Amino acid sequence: MKRVVLADTGPLYAAVDPDDGYHGQSQQELLRLARDKREVLVAWPTLLEAYTLVLYRLGNVAASRWLTSILEAAIVVNPIAEDYRTAVKTVRELADQSITLFDATVATLATRLKIEVWTYDHHFDVMRVPVWR
Repeated sequence: MKRVVLADTGPLYAAVDPDDGYHGQSQQELLRLARDKREVLVAWPTLLEAYTLVLYRLGNVAASRWLTSILEAAIVVNPIAEDYRTAVKTVRELADQSITLFDATVATLATRLKIEVWTYDHHFDVMRVPVWR
């Protein structure tokens, strides 16, 4: 597999919302990803979660534009059934943490594909998933 990162919702949303605290960082990281010729993978659950945030926080027009740009720029991948089962197991094993099934699924997918996750969420460190920084 080429040099890729698996995007989490945080950076994807931050890139589009100028009021997000991570907006500048996400913009710089997008430039770095392009410069380093790294492809961005987005899991379908992440796409759904991020789209919902853009839609509800920034409106229909922004959500439509964002969706078009993501589908043109990123590779969208589908987790397999076993990824979801493993994600549920992860959430149960780390019940003392506030880990979402979205994040556990991304972590599981990244582990299976042996790639880093582009995220600002410390829970990926808790799940011991390599994070692209």
